[in-house]
Amino acid sequence: MMLNRTSLLFVALSCGLVFTPAAALRAQQPDTPSAQPSGGQEPDPLKRERSDKEKFAAQKAVRQELKGAFKTWLEQDATYIISDEERRAFKNLSNDEEREAFIENFWLRRNPNPDSPDNEFREEHYRRIAYANEHFAAGKPGWKTDRGHIYISFGKPDSIDSHPSGGSYQRPIDEGGGETSTFPFETWHYRYIEGIGENVDLEFVDTCQCGDFHFTIDRGEKDALMHVPGMGATQWEEMGQAKKADRFKGGFETLGTGPLSQSQSSKQFDRIELAAKVFAPPPIKFKDLESFISEHKLLSGPVFPFDVRTDFVKVTENTVLVPVTLQMKNRDITFITKNGVARGVVNILGKVTTLTHKTVQTFEDTVEVTQPAELLEKSLDRQSVYWKALPLLPGLYRLDIAVKDVNNPDHIGIYGRGLDVPTYHDEKLATSTLILADQMNAVDSHSIGSGNFVIGNTYIRPRVSANAATPASFKRSQQLNFWMQVYNLGIDEATKSNHATVTYQITDTKANMVVLEKQLDANDLGTHSDQLTVEKTLPISGLQPGKYKVTIKISDGISKQEIAQSVPFVVE
Repeated sequence: MMLNRTSLLFVALSCGLVFTPAAALRAQQPDTPSAQPSGGQEPDPLKRERSDKEKFAAQKAVRQELKGAFKTWLEQDATYIISDEERRAFKNLSNDEEREAFIENFWLRRNPNPDSPDNEFREEHYRRIAYANEHFAAGKPGWKTDRGHIYISFGKPDSIDSHPSGGSYQRPIDEGGGETSTFPFETWHYRYIEGIGENVDLEFVDTCQCGDFHFTIDRGEKDALMHVPGMGATQWEEMGQAKKADRFKGGFETLGTGPLSQSQSSKQFDRIELAAKVFAPPPIKFKDLESFISEHKLLSGPVFPFDVRTDFVKVTENTVLVPVTLQMKNRDITFITKNGVARGVVNILGKVTTLTHKTVQTFEDTVEVTQPAELLEKSLDRQSVYWKALPLLPGLYRLDIAVKDVNNPDHIGIYGRGLDVPTYHDEKLATSTLILADQMNAVDSHSIGSGNFVIGNTYIRPRVSANAATPASFKRSQQLNFWMQVYNLGIDEATKSNHATVTYQITDTKANMVVLEKQLDANDLGTHSDQLTVEKTLPISGLQPGKYKVTIKISDGISKQEIAQSVPFVVE
C-alpha cells in the first residue's frame, strides 16, 4: 500500500491562562481603605470587585508581556499568514515557553512535508520577506508595503505590466478609451491563486511618486490628469457622449463611461471582494467539516468509522508530547479506479480546545491511499494509520476530529474526547504511556526526533484498538513490541548513576498466571540518567490464542519509589 501526498498533520497550539502577578495586584490597590464587613473582619482582597481602573491596569500589564522577538514574530514575521483565531490564541499565552511551542507548531502545521526536518514553507516565507525588503522598500520596510504583502502571501506573479515612470497611457476601451498621463503603476497577473481563482490581476499605483506603490481597486486612480480641467479626456468625452464629471457620480471606480461602462459597473463589487480575499489570512479549507466540530452538527449520512489513540510522553516538566494515532479501515474508504490505479481520498479536520472553549489549535489535511487496481480487493481488509505528536501543556483539553470520504461526500465521521495531559513533577517517579506497537525499530541519525511515528531515536507505530475497553490485537505470526519511558529516577551522588530495577512480565489473564518474566539490566538502559527508555520486541508464536497483559515494573533503589504500568492485549 502506498500513501501519497502527506500524512496526517496533528499539531497543537499551546495555551495558558494569564495571571496578573500578586505584586501588580497589590500595586493596584486603592489608597483609601475599603469598607469592612460586620464583625470587624478584614475583607479578602482577592475576592473583592476590582475597579475599572484596576481592570484596565491589569489588561495593560498583560499586553505589555508580549514584547521583543515574540512581538516581532506576531506583528512582522507571521502577520500576513496567521489566522485571527491563531492570533488571539498567541496573545493569550502567558509565558515565553508557551510562545516558543506555539511558534514551532505554527510552522509545523504549514509544513508541506511533515516527514522532512526542513520546513519548505517557512524557508520560502522568510525568503519572500527578504525579497520584499530588498525590492519594495519605500521609506518603510518592504514587507510593510502592499506589494510586499502580496508577494509574501502569494509569491512572484506570473507576469508584471510595469510603468515605473508613468507617462503617456492609452486606455483600453473598458476604461473609457482615449489617451492620458499616469502616475507610476504596476499590474501583477497571477494565472491562479488557491482560494481566489484564475487570472487574477492586482493593480498598484504610486500616487505620491515616492516609490510606495499601494494596492487599489480603482483602475482610474492611476490617471494623473483626472483632476486637471480640460485634460486627459476619454474617447467618449472627446466625442461629446459623456462628461468628465460623470466619473465622480458614484461607484468605487473613477473610470470614464463608454460602451462597456455598464458591464464594468457591475464588476465593482467583484473587485472589492477580491481585495478582501487577497489581504485575508489563508482560510480553513474544509468549512464543511468545521461545522461538525464547532456546531456539533448531526450526521445525515452513513457514519465513517475511525479509531483514535492518544499517548503521553514527557518532554519537560511543563511540556508533554501527545502522540495521536488515527486509524481507518480501507474497506470504509471509497476508492475510484482510473488508469489501473485505485485511489481513496480523505479530508481530515481537527480542533483542540480548553475547558473554557478557547481554541488552541485547528489542523487540517488531505490524505490519499492508492493501490494497483488488481490488488484493491486484497487490501480492503487492511488498515491505514496516520500519526502526529502534539506538544501540549499539562491540563484538560478536548480533542475533536472530523473526517470526510471525498469520493462519497455524505460519508463523514466525527470524534470528540477529553484529553487529560498529565503533570510530571520533578521529585515523583513517573512513566510515559506504555505503548504496544506492531512496528518498532531504531531510526538513522538524520531521523532522530522527527517524522511520523518517531519518538526520540525509535520508530514506533502504536497498535490502535476500537476503544479503551478493547485490547489491542496481535496475530501469533507477529511480534509484540512495547515501549515506555521512566522519569525522575534518583541519582547516587557518588557514582552519578541510578539504582533502578526494571522487570517486565507477560501474564495470561484468564489463568491469572505469569508466562514470562525477565529483569532488565539498568546498565543497558542508561545507568547515568534519571530517565530510562524501556523497549522490547518479543515473539508471541509460543502463546496460545487468548487474553494477556504486559506489565513493566520499576523500582528506584535511591528514592525508594516503585511504579508499574500494565496494558492488556489479545493473541489471535
